[in-house]
Amino acid sequence: MTGNGHGDAEALREEIRRTRVELGETMEALAAKADVKARLKESAGQAKKRMREQAAQTVARVRGQAAEKAQVVRGQAAQKAELARGQAAQKAQAARGQAHERGEAVRRNPAPWAAIAVGAVAGVVVLLIVRGRRR
Repeated sequence: MTGNGHGDAEALREEIRRTRVELGETMEALAAKADVKARLKESAGQAKKRMREQAAQTVARVRGQAAEKAQVVRGQAAQKAELARGQAAQKAQAARGQAHERGEAVRRNPAPWAAIAVGAVAGVVVLLIVRGRRR
């Protein structure tokens, strides 16, 4: 019978030890819940972390949108530049064509231009004569 009582005492001691461990853990949990300052500090730290993450996400999203808009603007600017170059080339071609046509007109019918040139030379001669008489 003594062997059986010894086993019961060991089991009881083990039960007491487990109960003490559980009681200690429960006391730590209650103490942590009772520490309002520490809980507020932890809550504030978590809120700060969430805010930083949200800010980083917002910055990344805004940067992405800005990059997309910049790409669109660059594309539009390139299109407008190409259009302007095309229009300038057309105007230059038209001007060259008009100059060529005028040159051809002068070559085909030089009389009016010769008359203008003779008139200009005569005007210069008259001016020189008039100036020469004044002196």
